[in-house]
Amino acid sequence: MAVLPEYLKEQTETAIRQRMLGSLPADLDKTEGSYIWDSLSPAAIELALAAIWGREVLRRGFAGTTFGGYLDLRCEEHGLTRKAAEKAAGTVRFAGTVGTVAAAGTRVATAADPVTGASSLEFVTLEEATIGESGTAEAAAEALVAGKTGNVAAGAITLLLTPIAGITSVVNPAAMSGGLDVEADGDLLVRYYAKVRNPSAGGNAADYVNWALSVPGVGGAKTYPLWDGNGTVKVVVVDVDKQPASSGLVAETAAYIETMRPVGADVTVVSAAAVAIDIAAAITPAAGYTLQQITDALREAVVAHFRQIAFAVTSVSIAKIGALLIATPGVLDYEDLTLNGGTGNVDLGDNDIPVAEDIALEV
Repeated sequence: MAVLPEYLKEQTETAIRQRMLGSLPADLDKTEGSYIWDSLSPAAIELALAAIWGREVLRRGFAGTTFGGYLDLRCEEHGLTRKAAEKAAGTVRFAGTVGTVAAAGTRVATAADPVTGASSLEFVTLEEATIGESGTAEAAAEALVAGKTGNVAAGAITLLLTPIAGITSVVNPAAMSGGLDVEADGDLLVRYYAKVRNPSAGGNAADYVNWALSVPGVGGAKTYPLWDGNGTVKVVVVDVDKQPASSGLVAETAAYIETMRPVGADVTVVSAAAVAIDIAAAITPAAGYTLQQITDALREAVVAHFRQIAFAVTSVSIAKIGALLIATPGVLDYEDLTLNGGTGNVDLGDNDIPVAEDIALEV
Protein backbone atom coordinates (compact mmCIF):
# COMPACT_ATOMS: atom_id res chain seq x y z
CA MET A 1 0.00 0.00 0.00
CA ALA A 2 1.34 3.41 -0.95
CA VAL A 3 2.11 5.62 2.05
CA LEU A 4 0.79 9.16 1.73
CA PRO A 5 3.00 12.06 2.77
CA GLU A 6 1.64 13.95 5.78
CA TYR A 7 0.96 17.09 3.76
CA LEU A 8 -1.36 15.10 1.46
CA LYS A 9 -3.24 13.63 4.41
CA GLU A 10 -4.05 17.11 5.71
CA GLN A 11 -5.53 18.57 2.54
CA THR A 12 -9.15 18.73 3.72
CA GLU A 13 -11.33 21.72 2.97
CA THR A 14 -11.34 22.74 6.63
CA ALA A 15 -7.58 22.39 7.04
CA ILE A 16 -6.83 24.32 3.86
CA ARG A 17 -9.20 27.15 4.75
CA GLN A 18 -7.79 27.32 8.28
CA ARG A 19 -4.25 27.68 6.95
CA MET A 20 -5.35 30.38 4.52
CA LEU A 21 -7.14 32.28 7.29
CA GLY A 22 -4.14 31.87 9.55
CA SER A 23 -1.91 33.67 7.07
CA LEU A 24 -4.07 36.82 7.22
CA PRO A 25 -3.64 39.67 9.77
CA ALA A 26 -5.15 38.95 13.17
CA ASP A 27 -7.24 42.14 13.21
CA LEU A 28 -9.46 41.00 10.32
CA ASP A 29 -12.84 39.38 10.93
CA LYS A 30 -12.29 35.74 10.00
CA THR A 31 -15.32 34.18 11.64
CA GLU A 32 -17.65 31.91 9.68
CA GLY A 33 -19.93 34.03 7.50
CA SER A 34 -17.53 36.94 7.30
CA TYR A 35 -16.46 38.35 3.92
CA ILE A 36 -12.96 36.83 4.24
CA TRP A 37 -14.28 33.43 5.33
CA ASP A 38 -16.84 33.30 2.50
CA SER A 39 -14.28 34.45 -0.07
CA LEU A 40 -11.73 31.78 0.83
CA SER A 41 -14.17 28.84 1.13
CA PRO A 42 -14.65 28.18 -2.64
CA ALA A 43 -10.89 28.19 -3.18
CA ALA A 44 -10.43 25.83 -0.20
CA ILE A 45 -13.00 23.43 -1.66
CA GLU A 46 -11.27 23.35 -5.04
CA LEU A 47 -7.86 22.85 -3.46
CA ALA A 48 -9.24 20.01 -1.34
CA LEU A 49 -10.67 18.34 -4.44
CA ALA A 50 -7.31 18.70 -6.16
CA ALA A 51 -5.67 17.05 -3.13
CA ILE A 52 -8.18 14.19 -3.24
CA TRP A 53 -7.32 13.56 -6.87
CA GLY A 54 -3.64 13.82 -5.97
CA ARG A 55 -4.12 10.95 -3.53
CA GLU A 56 -6.08 9.00 -6.14
CA VAL A 57 -3.35 9.49 -8.75
CA LEU A 58 -0.82 8.21 -6.24
CA ARG A 59 -2.99 5.16 -5.50
CA ARG A 60 -3.42 4.35 -9.17
CA GLY A 61 0.27 4.75 -9.85
CA PHE A 62 1.39 1.75 -7.76
CA ALA A 63 0.81 -1.79 -9.00
CA GLY A 64 -0.29 -3.01 -5.57
CA THR A 65 -3.11 -0.47 -5.26
CA THR A 66 -4.17 0.17 -8.83
CA PHE A 67 -6.85 -1.61 -10.84
CA GLY A 68 -8.36 -2.29 -14.25
CA GLY A 69 -6.88 -0.37 -17.16
CA TYR A 70 -4.33 1.34 -14.91
CA LEU A 71 -2.95 -2.07 -13.89
CA ASP A 72 -2.83 -3.00 -17.57
CA LEU A 73 -0.67 0.06 -18.22
CA ARG A 74 1.76 -0.90 -15.45
CA CYS A 75 1.96 -4.45 -16.76
CA GLU A 76 2.54 -3.33 -20.35
CA GLU A 77 5.70 -1.58 -19.15
CA HIS A 78 7.08 -5.07 -18.50
CA GLY A 79 5.65 -6.81 -21.54
CA LEU A 80 2.69 -8.37 -19.75
CA THR A 81 -0.81 -8.40 -21.22
CA ARG A 82 -4.00 -9.36 -19.42
CA LYS A 83 -5.26 -12.76 -20.56
CA ALA A 84 -8.41 -12.42 -22.63
CA ALA A 85 -11.59 -14.40 -22.02
CA GLU A 86 -11.78 -17.75 -23.83
CA LYS A 87 -14.85 -19.39 -25.33
CA ALA A 88 -15.98 -22.81 -24.14
CA ALA A 89 -15.96 -25.42 -26.87
CA GLY A 90 -16.99 -29.00 -27.47
CA THR A 91 -19.24 -31.13 -29.62
CA VAL A 92 -22.99 -31.12 -30.25
CA ARG A 93 -24.94 -34.04 -31.68
CA PHE A 94 -27.88 -33.56 -34.02
CA ALA A 95 -30.56 -36.21 -34.54
CA GLY A 96 -33.00 -36.35 -37.42
CA THR A 97 -33.68 -37.50 -40.95
CA VAL A 98 -30.82 -39.09 -42.89
CA GLY A 99 -29.22 -36.63 -45.27
CA THR A 100 -30.32 -33.51 -43.42
CA VAL A 101 -27.55 -30.90 -43.27
CA ALA A 102 -26.89 -28.62 -40.31
CA ALA A 103 -24.72 -25.88 -41.75
CA ALA A 104 -21.77 -24.33 -39.96
CA GLY A 105 -23.05 -21.43 -37.91
CA THR A 106 -26.14 -23.27 -36.64
CA ARG A 107 -27.06 -21.80 -33.26
CA VAL A 108 -28.04 -24.00 -30.33
CA ALA A 109 -28.56 -23.24 -26.65
CA THR A 110 -29.19 -24.44 -23.15
CA ALA A 111 -32.60 -23.98 -21.58
CA ALA A 112 -33.12 -21.25 -18.97
CA ASP A 113 -33.43 -22.56 -15.41
CA PRO A 114 -36.50 -21.09 -13.66
CA VAL A 115 -35.31 -22.40 -10.29
CA THR A 116 -31.81 -20.90 -10.19
CA GLY A 117 -32.59 -18.04 -12.54
CA ALA A 118 -29.74 -19.03 -14.86
CA SER A 119 -30.32 -17.65 -18.35
CA SER A 120 -30.03 -19.57 -21.59
CA LEU A 121 -26.52 -19.83 -23.06
CA GLU A 122 -26.00 -19.84 -26.82
CA PHE A 123 -23.49 -21.84 -28.84
CA VAL A 124 -22.69 -21.92 -32.56
CA THR A 125 -21.41 -24.80 -34.66
CA LEU A 126 -18.05 -24.43 -36.38
CA GLU A 127 -18.53 -26.98 -39.13
CA GLU A 128 -21.19 -28.56 -41.27
CA ALA A 129 -22.84 -31.78 -40.07
CA THR A 130 -24.86 -34.21 -42.21
CA ILE A 131 -27.18 -36.76 -40.61
CA GLY A 132 -25.86 -40.22 -41.44
CA GLU A 133 -27.37 -43.69 -41.44
CA SER A 134 -27.26 -43.76 -37.66
CA GLY A 135 -29.70 -40.86 -37.59
CA THR A 136 -27.19 -38.56 -35.93
CA ALA A 137 -24.30 -36.28 -36.78
CA GLU A 138 -21.81 -34.38 -34.65
CA ALA A 139 -20.21 -30.98 -35.11
CA ALA A 140 -17.69 -28.90 -33.22
CA ALA A 141 -19.25 -25.91 -31.48
CA GLU A 142 -18.24 -23.02 -29.28
CA ALA A 143 -19.99 -20.59 -26.96
CA LEU A 144 -21.26 -17.39 -28.50
CA VAL A 145 -19.86 -15.41 -25.56
CA ALA A 146 -16.48 -16.06 -23.95
CA GLY A 147 -16.28 -16.90 -20.26
CA LYS A 148 -16.57 -19.69 -17.70
CA THR A 149 -20.35 -19.69 -17.96
CA GLY A 150 -20.00 -21.59 -21.24
CA ASN A 151 -18.55 -24.63 -19.44
CA VAL A 152 -21.91 -26.39 -19.26
CA ALA A 153 -22.44 -30.02 -18.28
CA ALA A 154 -23.11 -32.84 -20.70
CA GLY A 155 -26.71 -32.80 -21.89
CA ALA A 156 -27.25 -29.13 -21.07
CA ILE A 157 -27.61 -28.03 -24.70
CA THR A 158 -31.07 -29.02 -25.88
CA LEU A 159 -32.45 -26.12 -27.96
CA LEU A 160 -32.09 -25.58 -31.70
CA LEU A 161 -32.28 -21.83 -32.22
CA THR A 162 -31.90 -22.06 -35.99
CA PRO A 163 -34.88 -24.15 -37.20
CA ILE A 164 -33.82 -26.86 -39.68
CA ALA A 165 -36.34 -29.14 -41.33
CA GLY A 166 -35.37 -32.73 -40.64
CA ILE A 167 -33.50 -32.05 -37.37
CA THR A 168 -35.48 -33.36 -34.39
CA SER A 169 -33.11 -32.75 -31.49
CA VAL A 170 -29.69 -31.55 -30.42
CA VAL A 171 -27.57 -32.33 -27.38
CA ASN A 172 -23.98 -32.03 -26.22
CA PRO A 173 -22.79 -35.58 -25.41
CA ALA A 174 -19.94 -34.30 -23.24
CA ALA A 175 -19.37 -31.20 -21.15
CA MET A 176 -18.30 -28.04 -22.95
CA SER A 177 -14.94 -26.92 -21.63
CA GLY A 178 -12.15 -24.40 -21.98
CA GLY A 179 -14.20 -21.31 -21.20
CA LEU A 180 -12.25 -18.73 -19.21
CA ASP A 181 -13.14 -15.29 -17.85
CA VAL A 182 -10.93 -12.28 -18.48
CA GLU A 183 -7.93 -12.49 -16.16
CA ALA A 184 -8.78 -10.91 -12.81
CA ASP A 185 -6.73 -8.04 -11.38
CA GLY A 186 -5.43 -10.26 -8.58
CA ASP A 187 -4.14 -12.94 -10.97
CA LEU A 188 -2.56 -10.36 -13.26
CA LEU A 189 -0.88 -8.73 -10.27
CA VAL A 190 0.63 -12.10 -9.28
CA ARG A 191 2.16 -12.41 -12.76
CA TYR A 192 3.37 -8.82 -12.59
CA TYR A 193 5.18 -9.42 -9.29
CA ALA A 194 6.63 -12.68 -10.59
CA LYS A 195 8.02 -10.87 -13.62
CA VAL A 196 9.53 -7.84 -11.88
CA ARG A 197 10.81 -9.68 -8.80
CA ASN A 198 12.33 -12.54 -10.79
CA PRO A 199 13.87 -10.96 -13.89
CA SER A 200 14.71 -13.03 -16.95
CA ALA A 201 18.22 -14.41 -17.23
CA GLY A 202 18.22 -16.30 -20.51
CA GLY A 203 16.23 -19.36 -19.47
CA ASN A 204 16.52 -19.35 -15.70
CA ALA A 205 13.92 -20.96 -13.43
CA ALA A 206 11.91 -17.74 -13.22
CA ASP A 207 11.58 -17.67 -17.01
CA TYR A 208 9.85 -21.04 -17.07
CA VAL A 209 7.39 -19.95 -14.40
CA ASN A 210 6.62 -16.72 -16.26
CA TRP A 211 6.21 -18.56 -19.56
CA ALA A 212 3.83 -21.06 -18.01
CA LEU A 213 1.79 -18.36 -16.28
CA SER A 214 1.35 -16.50 -19.56
CA VAL A 215 -0.66 -19.42 -21.02
CA PRO A 216 -4.44 -18.88 -20.75
CA GLY A 217 -5.85 -21.24 -18.16
CA VAL A 218 -2.67 -21.65 -16.11
CA GLY A 219 -3.12 -20.34 -12.57
CA GLY A 220 0.15 -21.38 -10.95
CA ALA A 221 3.49 -22.97 -11.80
CA LYS A 222 6.63 -24.36 -10.20
CA THR A 223 9.86 -25.29 -11.91
CA TYR A 224 12.60 -27.80 -11.15
CA PRO A 225 15.88 -27.28 -13.03
CA LEU A 226 18.12 -30.33 -13.60
CA TRP A 227 15.37 -32.61 -12.30
CA ASP A 228 16.51 -35.51 -14.49
CA GLY A 229 20.07 -34.57 -15.31
CA ASN A 230 21.88 -31.81 -17.16
CA GLY A 231 19.71 -29.74 -19.47
CA THR A 232 16.40 -31.02 -18.08
CA VAL A 233 13.66 -28.84 -16.64
CA LYS A 234 10.34 -29.89 -15.12
CA VAL A 235 7.44 -27.44 -14.96
CA VAL A 236 4.44 -28.27 -12.76
CA VAL A 237 1.21 -26.34 -13.42
CA VAL A 238 -2.31 -25.91 -12.04
CA ASP A 239 -5.33 -24.30 -13.65
CA VAL A 240 -6.87 -20.94 -12.75
CA ASP A 241 -8.97 -22.56 -10.01
CA LYS A 242 -5.80 -24.04 -8.50
CA GLN A 243 -6.94 -27.51 -9.51
CA PRO A 244 -4.91 -30.11 -11.43
CA ALA A 245 -4.42 -28.98 -15.02
CA SER A 246 -6.18 -30.88 -17.80
CA SER A 247 -4.15 -32.83 -20.33
CA GLY A 248 -5.03 -30.21 -22.94
CA LEU A 249 -3.74 -27.38 -20.76
CA VAL A 250 -0.55 -29.29 -20.03
CA ALA A 251 0.00 -29.86 -23.75
CA GLU A 252 -0.71 -26.21 -24.58
CA THR A 253 1.74 -25.07 -21.90
CA ALA A 254 4.42 -27.45 -23.13
CA ALA A 255 3.94 -26.26 -26.71
CA TYR A 256 4.29 -22.61 -25.73
CA ILE A 257 7.39 -23.21 -23.63
CA GLU A 258 8.92 -25.05 -26.58
CA THR A 259 8.75 -21.79 -28.54
CA MET A 260 10.48 -19.86 -25.74
CA ARG A 261 13.03 -22.22 -24.18
CA PRO A 262 16.78 -21.94 -24.81
CA VAL A 263 18.28 -24.29 -27.40
CA GLY A 264 19.18 -27.63 -25.84
CA ALA A 265 16.79 -27.53 -22.90
CA ASP A 266 14.74 -30.71 -22.40
CA VAL A 267 11.47 -29.53 -20.84
CA THR A 268 8.80 -31.70 -19.25
CA VAL A 269 5.45 -30.16 -18.29
CA VAL A 270 3.14 -32.01 -15.91
CA SER A 271 0.07 -31.25 -13.84
CA ALA A 272 0.19 -30.94 -10.09
CA ALA A 273 -1.17 -33.96 -8.25
CA ALA A 274 -4.36 -33.60 -6.25
CA VAL A 275 -4.31 -34.66 -2.61
CA ALA A 276 -7.88 -35.26 -1.44
CA ILE A 277 -8.60 -33.76 1.96
CA ASP A 278 -11.49 -35.26 3.95
CA ILE A 279 -12.75 -33.15 6.84
CA ALA A 280 -14.84 -34.51 9.70
CA ALA A 281 -16.00 -32.89 12.95
CA ALA A 282 -18.81 -32.73 15.47
CA ILE A 283 -20.30 -29.25 15.70
CA THR A 284 -22.68 -27.26 17.86
CA PRO A 285 -24.92 -25.44 15.37
CA ALA A 286 -26.60 -22.10 15.99
CA ALA A 287 -30.37 -21.84 15.82
CA GLY A 288 -31.76 -21.34 12.32
CA TYR A 289 -28.93 -23.11 10.47
CA THR A 290 -29.16 -26.51 8.83
CA LEU A 291 -26.27 -28.93 8.72
CA GLN A 292 -26.26 -28.66 4.92
CA GLN A 293 -26.00 -24.87 5.01
CA ILE A 294 -23.05 -25.06 7.37
CA THR A 295 -21.36 -27.77 5.30
CA ASP A 296 -21.76 -25.76 2.09
CA ALA A 297 -20.38 -22.61 3.73
CA LEU A 298 -17.40 -24.50 5.15
CA ARG A 299 -16.66 -26.09 1.78
CA GLU A 300 -16.65 -22.67 0.13
CA ALA A 301 -14.20 -21.37 2.75
CA VAL A 302 -11.96 -24.42 2.49
CA VAL A 303 -11.86 -24.25 -1.32
CA ALA A 304 -10.87 -20.56 -1.14
CA HIS A 305 -8.18 -21.41 1.44
CA PHE A 306 -6.78 -24.21 -0.71
CA ARG A 307 -6.62 -21.85 -3.68
CA GLN A 308 -4.57 -19.47 -1.57
CA ILE A 309 -2.07 -22.03 -0.29
CA ALA A 310 -1.57 -24.03 -3.51
CA PHE A 311 2.18 -24.37 -4.18
CA ALA A 312 2.87 -22.18 -1.14
CA VAL A 313 2.89 -24.63 1.80
CA THR A 314 4.15 -28.13 2.55
CA SER A 315 1.15 -29.26 4.59
CA VAL A 316 -2.53 -28.60 5.22
CA SER A 317 -2.80 -27.18 8.73
CA ILE A 318 -5.52 -28.71 10.89
CA ALA A 319 -5.38 -25.57 13.05
CA LYS A 320 -6.22 -23.44 10.03
CA ILE A 321 -9.11 -25.72 9.08
CA GLY A 322 -10.32 -25.44 12.67
CA ALA A 323 -10.18 -21.65 12.41
CA LEU A 324 -12.23 -21.78 9.20
CA LEU A 325 -14.72 -24.10 10.86
CA ILE A 326 -15.30 -21.91 13.92
CA ALA A 327 -15.61 -18.87 11.65
CA THR A 328 -18.27 -20.56 9.52
CA PRO A 329 -21.70 -18.94 9.96
CA GLY A 330 -23.87 -21.15 12.14
CA VAL A 331 -21.05 -22.87 14.04
CA LEU A 332 -20.95 -22.15 17.76
CA ASP A 333 -18.34 -24.75 18.65
CA TYR A 334 -16.74 -27.94 17.37
CA GLU A 335 -14.80 -30.98 18.56
CA ASP A 336 -13.17 -34.15 17.21
CA LEU A 337 -11.86 -32.41 14.09
CA THR A 338 -9.93 -34.74 11.77
CA LEU A 339 -8.23 -34.41 8.40
CA ASN A 340 -8.13 -37.64 6.39
CA GLY A 341 -8.99 -39.50 9.57
CA GLY A 342 -6.10 -38.08 11.61
CA THR A 343 -5.76 -35.30 14.16
CA GLY A 344 -2.65 -33.72 12.69
CA ASN A 345 -1.58 -31.83 9.60
CA VAL A 346 -1.67 -33.49 6.16
CA ASP A 347 1.72 -33.36 4.45
CA LEU A 348 1.99 -32.30 0.82
CA GLY A 349 4.68 -33.27 -1.66
CA ASP A 350 6.47 -30.76 -3.84
CA ASN A 351 4.02 -31.32 -6.70
CA ASP A 352 0.89 -31.76 -4.57
CA ILE A 353 -2.07 -29.42 -4.16
CA PRO A 354 -4.89 -29.96 -1.65
CA VAL A 355 -8.41 -30.54 -2.95
CA ALA A 356 -11.50 -30.50 -0.73
CA GLU A 357 -13.14 -33.91 -0.94
CA ASP A 358 -15.59 -35.18 1.68
CA ILE A 359 -16.79 -32.86 4.45
CA ALA A 360 -18.68 -34.80 7.11
CA LEU A 361 -20.15 -32.70 9.90
CA GLU A 362 -22.39 -34.08 12.58
CA VAL A 363 -24.23 -32.61 15.53
